[in-house]
This record gives sequence, structure tokens and C-alpha cells, in this order.
Amino acid sequence: MTATAEKLLEHHWHNLPPQEIAQSLDSDLKNGLSAAEVSQRQQKYGPNELKAKPGKSPIVRFLLQFNQPLLYILLIAGAIKALLGSWANAWVIWGVTVINAIIGYVQEAKAESAIAALASVVKTEATVLHDGQKVRVSSTEIVPGDIVLLASGDKVPADLRLIDVRNLQVNESALTGESVAVEKTTQQVDVDAPLAERTNMAYAGSFVTFGTARGVVVAIGQSTETGRISQLIDRGTNLTTPLTRKFDRFSRTLLYIILGVAALTFAVGIGYGNSLAEMFEAAVALAVSAIPEGLPAVVTITLAIGVSRMARRHAIVRKLPAVETLGGATVICSDKTGTLTENQMTVQAIYAGERQYKVTGSGYNPEGEIIVDADIPDGTAAQQSADLNSNVALHECLIAGLLCNDSRIEVKDGQNAVIGDPTEGALIIAANKAGLSDSCEEEMPRVDVIPFESEFQYMATLYKKGRGVRGEERGVVYVKGSVEALLKRCDQMLDAHGELQPIDVETIQEQVDAMAHQGLRVLAFAKKTVAVEQNSLDHDDIAAGLIFTGLQGMIDPPRQEAIGAVQACQEAGIQVKMITGDHAVTAKAIAQRMGFNRNGEVLAFTGQQLLQMDDRELANAVENGAVFARVAPEQKLRLVEALQSKGEVVAMTGDGVNDAPALKQADIGIAMGGAGTEVAKEASDMILTDDNFASIEAAVEEGRTVYRNLLKAIAFILPVNGGESMTILISVLLARVLPILSLQVLWLNMVNSIAMTVPLAFEPKSEIVMQQEPRNPNEPLLSRRLLYRIILISVFNWILIFGMFEWILRDTGNVALARTMAVQSLVSGRIFYLLSLSQLGTAIATRLRGHRRESFSDARAIAIGIIGAVILQVIFSQVSFMNTLFATAPLNWNQWLICLLVGLPMIPTAIIANRIDPIEKPSSRKR
Repeated sequence: MTATAEKLLEHHWHNLPPQEIAQSLDSDLKNGLSAAEVSQRQQKYGPNELKAKPGKSPIVRFLLQFNQPLLYILLIAGAIKALLGSWANAWVIWGVTVINAIIGYVQEAKAESAIAALASVVKTEATVLHDGQKVRVSSTEIVPGDIVLLASGDKVPADLRLIDVRNLQVNESALTGESVAVEKTTQQVDVDAPLAERTNMAYAGSFVTFGTARGVVVAIGQSTETGRISQLIDRGTNLTTPLTRKFDRFSRTLLYIILGVAALTFAVGIGYGNSLAEMFEAAVALAVSAIPEGLPAVVTITLAIGVSRMARRHAIVRKLPAVETLGGATVICSDKTGTLTENQMTVQAIYAGERQYKVTGSGYNPEGEIIVDADIPDGTAAQQSADLNSNVALHECLIAGLLCNDSRIEVKDGQNAVIGDPTEGALIIAANKAGLSDSCEEEMPRVDVIPFESEFQYMATLYKKGRGVRGEERGVVYVKGSVEALLKRCDQMLDAHGELQPIDVETIQEQVDAMAHQGLRVLAFAKKTVAVEQNSLDHDDIAAGLIFTGLQGMIDPPRQEAIGAVQACQEAGIQVKMITGDHAVTAKAIAQRMGFNRNGEVLAFTGQQLLQMDDRELANAVENGAVFARVAPEQKLRLVEALQSKGEVVAMTGDGVNDAPALKQADIGIAMGGAGTEVAKEASDMILTDDNFASIEAAVEEGRTVYRNLLKAIAFILPVNGGESMTILISVLLARVLPILSLQVLWLNMVNSIAMTVPLAFEPKSEIVMQQEPRNPNEPLLSRRLLYRIILISVFNWILIFGMFEWILRDTGNVALARTMAVQSLVSGRIFYLLSLSQLGTAIATRLRGHRRESFSDARAIAIGIIGAVILQVIFSQVSFMNTLFATAPLNWNQWLICLLVGLPMIPTAIIANRIDPIEKPSSRKR
């Protein structure tokens, strides 16, 4: 951004009169800029576009996969093997590192392109005035001071200060989060007005839904509000996930331990008089044995299976670690419109003929009814459907909503959709629920209309062939609008019997307040009979003498399934907070309906309040608040950062451009697949295909299951590394022949471990997975209990390897046979240990105890893994090529039986391990 462009940001354009703006920009509000001036300003300000940050090349991203502590050891070990002439060993070791690098490269999400997506949001064509003539130009050619003409359907090409509007409505939901189109004016607004309330501005990337306007360009490119958001995305920290942070700490700790123990092994061996080559082999074997080479592959596969499961539950994961991250979420910050709510305005309350009514059903589905809302002791009235014949005022109120209307309902993809204003769509559906249809307009042709204008706050339509109060044929005018605009024009009201009564403003206002308290948007309705020959309608015709017919209160209702999902998250110890650009009253009402107030009243804060808070006050607000309304993009980002500073793992949902910085900053950003902008999707880690909060709860459940299965995998893999390392170290210290070679270790750690561990990724979810508190994000990957488990099983594995090797070596003198039987005995013990960790083992144990409830169907993957591992081990020892490569020897039936029997003591050992560390019961977190 140039220094000149930066100065544009210093102006509060919404607070300045048009003439002062024209003077500041040296612009002609009537004729626009000259072609020469436009050319000069294009040189001065540059193109009206956003600059995307260049990403890393594919080669660099692949090479960065080797930047891992544990891979350093393997690379160095391979180099040492090559120097010693053991090229086969070297290539095998290097092959393992390349496989891990490929897996990591595939695991990485596609390059960040959020700002590139932002650029596409604002690129369009626009109509401008140059030398007093209308010209169609590319949005990239627009400069500050240009006069832009807007019409319905246009995309706003730059930030405009409106200087002339006619019935202008702009959809700014992607930028502000406002759920309905904003009515625009040219009047000045306060300096500190939030973005969503700057009604005299039209911002780049928003859409004109109705009316026309003329505006002067006050900001382009990076200087626009959308451009500022792109800079927030660019500046936002690209956080690692809790899983990757834990693996990094674990890897570095293991690196230091491996280097220390390998150096000790080398030094002790040299002290005993062994050759350098022998000690290099011992040190390399120890290093290779201690490194869990198969763990990255198993983790990736486990996460990929979680991705597949989430996809079946409407959650598409773009970045694999996000699977586990969501399972560890402690706070979910959710947008309101479309995620917690239906994103379909629905009439829910009506007041007509001095009676209150409830409207059932939700959205644009006409299924539902209008029922009497009255407190009668036997409760029957609360279930009585409204009879339009018994309440003339109700009939007239619904007719007014149906006919004073420019929208329509169409069926798209099997679902009703509103073509036009969502508010008008809600009025049509309410009338449909009472049995009224569009055929009313065929019987009463429309003659004229006064469109809605923000200056007057109402809309009016004139129809022929209406009926007067006494039944005579008359023309009829239907009016809808704000309560304030209509009540001052009404002097009478209809009662239930259709009789005229003096208007009771006080009672009507009480009903309005009651509806508003529920977060309902209230519209008033009125009618007036005129001469049947009247063919035009003017504001003077409805300046007075209107007959009030009723009120209709509507809201974008919460999704029923989302209500249950919020409750499930709260029971799982996850805080749910609503962060929205919508009105505070509406947001708080939705939060109360959804049960956000489980521990008391819903505490809500507005963006204006947040601006006045220091860091300490903000920390308290984010901890105690449940609703944050009318917040700007910077404030959403600040809220997420405040929660993260308190140690929370934050999941953030959003669909608009304004959500993108917070989505990127959050530990896991969740974008809406249907209503979401491309910007939000590119900044996110996960996309919901059904835009439903209930899918987030399902994804959390899957994420927790994935983490539990990862712990099982770690508990299964690391004891083998521990047993192998102890075997090699103790053999060197005792000056004994190595019971296991480095290539045999690689076979166990890569091939055998993956074959037997991957099935753990398919383990089904536990019934209590959502009844546990979130795990502590600061808890290390290896908790104390898990470490005790690993040590116990590692000691058993060492005894198995070392004992079998020494026994067979002394009995036969055949080193290759002794090593082969030691490896096969270890695999036998691993099979019994795998059963103790899996649902298959649980099913077998319950069947042996006489219970028949446990099913084997969920344990099919474990059985396949065990069979596959056995086949691989047969190949390992019985195929001559493998004997040559891995220095093994074929076994006879008796030797196979011995290897199986010596693994049986693993069963009681595993039972003890399960009591020390019951993985099926995740650790709780005090909140």
C-alpha cells in the first residue's frame, strides 16, 4: 500500500458531508473525473486489487518435511552405513526417511490462498461517470474520487461514500455478519459507528439487492475494509495444532535421549575393545530401534481415517491435524446466522384483533399452523388452531403481509427458496400456513405500489375489488412497515369481529416490546379503503386514516438439531460462544433459546464495549460472556487470541470475509460449505457441507475418538522401541552379541508396526466419549500413566527378545536362528498386547465370561491386521530372499509353537498395564 493510499484510511468518510468529501478527493460529484485525471490517479494509487502473498514452492515444501529432529538421526545413520560400505542398509534407512517425507507432504493442506480468494471477491465490472458520461470499466481501473453508479444485482467494486440513494438495500453479510440486507441512506453517522451501522457507506465485495445509488470512491484495493481484512489474514499467526506441538516436544526430547544413549553405547563398546565398525552398527541399531519410524505413518493414516468418518458426517477436513485438534477443543466460537440458526426468517408471533397467536414450523416450509396463544387453566386454548373466520383482524393482517409484498417462493432442489427479501418470504409462508395463497392476488389485481423507502419506513400497495367495512366494493390499500411509521398514521383498529375500534397505542406498544424482548423483528400492518376508480397511490393517500390490523414478529429461528448439539458440547465440558455481526438483542434471544444460559443469565457484549476494554477486562469478558454481537473482524480476531492466551483450544466457525482472520488464527477454523465465501473456506481447516452446528458436535465426537485411537497406537508402538533399545544397550554393556540387527529393527518398526497398528485407527467410538471433559491441551503426549504403561511393556519385550535370543544361541549356536526366534517371539507378544488394547479383545473377554452382548463386527479390522502381520512374519523368516536381506533363518513347526507360547505371559502383563493406564477413559480437565 502506498503512503498516499494509507492516508485515505485516516478519514472517517461516514462522518463527513458529501461536499467536504468531494473537496478532500478533488472530485466532481456530478460529472465524475476526467479521463486524464483517472490516468494520473491510477499511476498514483495503483490498481484496485488485493495482493496475494506468494507461497512456498512445492520443492521447498517437500524439503521442509525433512526438517524433523528424528529424521536427522536416520539421515546421519544412513550416511554412516554408506561410509562403512553397507549400501543396502543405507538405502533402506534413507528409504524410510523419504517415505515419511512423502507422507508429510501429502498431509500438508494446499497452499494458503485466502488473499487470492479475497482478490476474486472484489474483481468485477462497474459503471462510473467520466466527464459526465456513463462508462463501463473493470473494477481494477477504479480510482479514489471516481463516481460509481449502483443498481440492483451489482457487486460493489470499492468502498463508496453514498451521495444519492433510491430505495437502496445492500447485502453486507459476508463483511459484517448482518443477517439481512441493510437499508442505505446518505445521512452522516457518528464517527465511532460500527461497520454494520455505517448506513451511508457501501463496501467492496458486498451486493446490491434492491434500488439504485450513486457514490464516490473513498478507498480501493488494500485500503478498503476488505483489504484491511486481507492484511489481518496475512499477519495472523499460522498456529501449529496441539498434536503437532506435542509431537515436536516429544521428538526433541527423544532426540536428546537417543543421542545420549547411542553415544554411551559407542563409548562403552570401544572401551571393551570392540572395533569401530561393530560399534557403529550397535549405535546405529540402537538409534534406529529407539526411533518410532512407523509412528508418523500410523498417525497420518489414523487422521486420514478420521477425515473419512467426518466426511460421512458432513465435515470436510482440509488439514489432517485438524481432526485431532477439534477433538481437543475446549471452546467453540460459532457464528449465528445459518450455523446455529436456519438462515430463513420465520414469523413466530402475531398480534391481531386483541389476541396473541403463535406460529409453528420454521423456515420456508409451509408446514405449520397458527395457534391461539392464551393462558387458560385447562390449557386447551394453547393448542387451538386459529380460525380466520373468528378473527377478521387476523385474516386482514395475513392478507396484508401476503399482498403488500414483492417477493415470491420458488422450489429449488426440492426446497422452498425466497426470490426477494427474506422478510417478505416469511410473511408469505405465514399466510400459507393459514390457508391463504397467491390466488388472492388473481382475485384482487394490483394497481399501484409505493416501494419501501428508508425515509418513510413503509411499503404500500393498491388493489382493486376489495371490500369496505360495510361490505361495499372499494379499492383497498395494504401497508406494512415499522411500528413507529404506521401507528402515527392509524386512528382506528380492527377487532376480532371486524368492527372498528379506537386504536389502543399503549397496548400495541406493550405487544411490540414483548416481541422485541424475544428477539423478534416486528412489522406492523394496516389497510385503508379508497374509491374503486382510484388508479394511483401516493404518500399523501396514506398519510392518515389507516386502520391497524395487527403485528407480525419474525426471527431466524435456531436449528432444532443445533440446540441438542450445543447441549451435548456443554455436557462434554466445551464452552460454546456466539460471535456475530448481528444485533445484540437478537443474538441474545437466540442464545437463550438454545440453552447458552445453563449457569445463569446469558452475558452479552457488543463490539463497542469490547473496544473500550483493556487486555485484562477482555480476558474476563471472553471467559464469562456467551454472546459477542456487532463485532468487527479485528475484534473477532482479538477474541480468539484472548481465548488462546488463556490456554484454550479454540474452534471458530464463520462464512464471511469478515470471519477469515479469526478462522485462520483459531486452532481450527470451520467454514460453511453452502453459504460460506471462498475466502472463509480458504482460511479454514474444515468445511461443513450442511452449514449446521450439529455437524461440529459430530466432528468433535470423531476427533475425540481419533485421539483415543492415537493414544492406543502410541501405547502399542513405543514399547517395541523401548524393548529393542533396552536389548541393544544391555547387550553392549554386557559385551554380548546383538540379539537384533538394525535392518530387523526397521522391519519391526515400519512393516510389522504399521500392519498391526493401523487397524487401531478403525476402532469405533466409545459410548462415553462425549461425557468426558476436554483433555488438558498442556498435557504432554506421554502422560505419566501412559509412560508407566510403556515402561512396563518395554521391560516385558526386552525380557522376551533377550531371553529368547540367549536361550536359542546357547542351545543351537546359530545366531541367525536365535535372532529370528527372538523377533518372532516379540511379534507373538505384540499380538496378545494388541488384543488387550482393542475392541476385539474386549469382545473375546466378555464372551469367555458368558456375556453375549459384545459384537465382533466392529473388531474386524483388528482381526485382519493380526492375520496380515502373521503372513508378513512367515515371509520374513521362511522366504530365502528375506533370509539373505535381513539375516534371518527359517523356522520349523516346533520353533513356531515355542515363539507363540512365550508370548502368552503378555496377557497378565497387559491386564496390569490397563489398570495403570485405562486408555478408554480419557483424562478429565477441571474447568
